[in-house]
Amino acid sequence: MLPETTGVRLHTQLDCLSILLDGVNEVAVNRQTAPEKWSALQNLAHLARYHEVFLDRLERIQKERRPRLDRYSAEEDSAWPDWSVLPREVVELRLHARRRRLIAAIGDCDLSRTAIHSRLGEMTVVQWLEFFLLHEAHYLYRVLQLARAQTG
Repeated sequence: MLPETTGVRLHTQLDCLSILLDGVNEVAVNRQTAPEKWSALQNLAHLARYHEVFLDRLERIQKERRPRLDRYSAEEDSAWPDWSVLPREVVELRLHARRRRLIAAIGDCDLSRTAIHSRLGEMTVVQWLEFFLLHEAHYLYRVLQLARAQTG
């Protein structure tokens, strides 16, 4: 059974986006602090793309016995360059659509199944989901920092 706190965060964590970005213009959302650093929008695109990666991982966990899942790296993801240049409206639509898919997928999962993370070891689906939500929270914090950073 999915712990209540995990389920609540899964269903509501992205609700903060409208608050984080309230009053933030497109220049601020797209601003990069350095050429090699992601903008707030690219951080959101990463979250949307990572939903797809996580959905693929869930499918593997359900089909395979204890699959080994390597650490995800956007820089090594052939799909990332296309995601990194999407407009804000598209990113937000994709992010929320994939969240709905994730919620549906979790409802159909055997939560006791496990997979092995290359650094964190063997984890159940619930632990993988907690890992996912903490990762997401980190990037939402980065969105807040980058979008609301004062310049000059």
